[in-house]
Amino acid sequence: MVVLANPLLANDDIEIRYGRDIRPLLSDRCFLCHGPDREHRMADLRLDGFDFATEMRDGRAAIVPGDPEASLLWQRITTDNPRKKMPPAASGKHALEPAELELIRLWIESGAEYEPHWAFSELVRPEAPEPADAGWGRNEIDRFILARLEQAGLSPNPEAAPETLVRRVYLDLTGLPPTPEEVDAYLADEAPGAYERLIDHLLNTEPYRTRHAERMATPWLDLARYADTSGIHMDAGRSIWPWRDWVLEAYRENM
Repeated sequence: MVVLANPLLANDDIEIRYGRDIRPLLSDRCFLCHGPDREHRMADLRLDGFDFATEMRDGRAAIVPGDPEASLLWQRITTDNPRKKMPPAASGKHALEPAELELIRLWIESGAEYEPHWAFSELVRPEAPEPADAGWGRNEIDRFILARLEQAGLSPNPEAAPETLVRRVYLDLTGLPPTPEEVDAYLADEAPGAYERLIDHLLNTEPYRTRHAERMATPWLDLARYADTSGIHMDAGRSIWPWRDWVLEAYRENM
């Protein structure tokens, strides 16, 4: 494992991962000309897979695992020769920043390991860390958060005031702030478990349940480019609304 000190957090060490740190850089700067699209591929070179990138071509390879200086990729992204510089100026892509170059250098140096896309990787439940302050937190998610804060030399903020907390909950779950009456109702509930009851109320009672479903479904619909018509030129209707309703119902039923 190779770690890189984060310049923003002196105590922070992060593992360099292809999927998180390297693929976005190569995808943005390189894959248009050196990716899977054969029609636009230049020099018959692909950088989107280990076997392609490390293949010897005329005695050289774009990536030589463990040796950045011998890697043609590293040579071309660091050269001062404008005729050889990658990405070329004509591509409209700006040059890699020093911090981005350092990520690529360390990644190659560590073996240039490629990861499969997360969508094709088996889900594995990680072991919850053991933070130093074992008394803070109420569940395993809190342990992950606190361990990361401790790694960065930070400590949690104090618990929010009830007025602030109820506003955050409404905004997070429904996208709308609470009314004054809803705030007053929460503050008036002094019995143990008031916060948990509020969450259950917002997730299981109308109209809050539908508001939550709409708020959570919107990013999925946007990513899928949901629309009730098929485009600006033909603009003909299409029957895609059952999928929209299915996504909403999935959130209503907590699937």
